[in-house]
Amino acid sequence: MPAAKSILITGGTSGVGFELAKRLASANDFHVMATGRNEAALQELQKFGVEGFCADLRDVEQLDWLVSRTVVPDIIVFSAGVGRFNLAHEVADAEMEEMLETNVLVPMQLTKRLLPAMMERKSGHLLFIGSQAGKVATPKTSVYAATKHALIGYTNALRMEVAPYQLDVSVIHPGPIDTPFIELADQTGNYKQAMGSQLLTVDSVVRSVIQTIHQPKREVNLPKIMGLTSKLYALAPSMIEVIGRPFFYKK
Repeated sequence: MPAAKSILITGGTSGVGFELAKRLASANDFHVMATGRNEAALQELQKFGVEGFCADLRDVEQLDWLVSRTVVPDIIVFSAGVGRFNLAHEVADAEMEEMLETNVLVPMQLTKRLLPAMMERKSGHLLFIGSQAGKVATPKTSVYAATKHALIGYTNALRMEVAPYQLDVSVIHPGPIDTPFIELADQTGNYKQAMGSQLLTVDSVVRSVIQTIHQPKREVNLPKIMGLTSKLYALAPSMIEVIGRPFFYKK
């Protein structure tokens, strides 16, 4: 019987990352490692057999500590993310830094540290949780959308670089998910109200991630209709912006 593959999940203490870690560990198909800042959540995951590492990866010393303590994973799921929705001129500098570090810099820095061993091994899968905001921005998400757009550019280049080493790079682009992320990102509640029944469930996103782990794809759009929306946006951006703006911003 082949040894279980190892998987490292960032942002494993909440939302999609937490449920993904729990579900993969319960299936006994993987050696699951999860990292996050919530010690209580990590202790909960340990009940399911998840190896937890409490760390704030925005701190380079803690990031290096994580790398030194873990085996080089077969699969990495970059699930950690943060958003703060506000008008561009009203976003605090600290909020900008938090989004840029968590959503862009940390995945790049962690990839840099783990990639050489994966390339030498000539096997591995890097799976990033992006966002439809990186493809079609909406009002009050300028900085958040910029971080997710940056992730698209990074992964597109990364995919070409690692192809000769038989490594897969996947990006899952979900629309808004019904998690505490929404309440933290937009404390007015308007964004969640605007999306209404269009909010994705954590379960639907986790199922898509697991499917992509087993059958790597370049890109997955959730819901699938969002793939069409981004293509329409590329063809007629002004029209999509006129149609979409009132849903998210009423002056």
